[in-house]
Amino acid sequence: MHDNPIHTFFQVLGGNIPDQLSLGGFRWFEVALYWILLIGSLAIAYTNWRLDSTQRTGTHLSIYAMRLVSAGMWYLGTLWKLPLPVSAGFKFWLENSEKYSSFQAHAAIMQVFLDHIAVVQPLVFLLETALAVSLMLGIAVRLAGVVGVLFTLNLLIGLYNDPTEWPWTYVGIICTDGMFAVSQAGRSLGLDNLLAKRLIPGLPYDGLVARAFAFAS
Repeated sequence: MHDNPIHTFFQVLGGNIPDQLSLGGFRWFEVALYWILLIGSLAIAYTNWRLDSTQRTGTHLSIYAMRLVSAGMWYLGTLWKLPLPVSAGFKFWLENSEKYSSFQAHAAIMQVFLDHIAVVQPLVFLLETALAVSLMLGIAVRLAGVVGVLFTLNLLIGLYNDPTEWPWTYVGIICTDGMFAVSQAGRSLGLDNLLAKRLIPGLPYDGLVARAFAFAS
């Protein structure tokens, strides 16, 4: 029987897709993480809707929905980078990035990453997890969008000549994350909006840290 996106979504919620099942008992940590992020995201969206009437538009709802879906993509991408420090899946695609790279200099960098994969893989796992958290909760999304663009650009360059890949997939992700950055997508039903409009009482909204966060959002 053919699968469909709705069924797959509920399979993810129950920890029943192959990438989750392959993690053994650790899959429940990943399932719990996704549930926490999803519930947190919905709670933040509701708080925005309740406190800020300007958020109650189709545009903000659409941006929020796209952010939520993209966060799910980054989350699912973290699963096959487990177990740490080296997973067969990550090693395979890192080797392909070196093998099929568009530029020799880039291939040389990928070889360095391969030589130190036990360090690189945990960092990539944490980076993709951070991107999922940022997009799901709508926090520091401008920064996350820029990082997502650069991260995916590396994949585009590395896998451009892989005959099993379609490079336009990466172009699409680059455009999506780029639009999240330039449109400040975290200010659509996200924490970025609550913080930018000082809707959370008791937080320090002045100072260096506040200005840095405002730039990141």
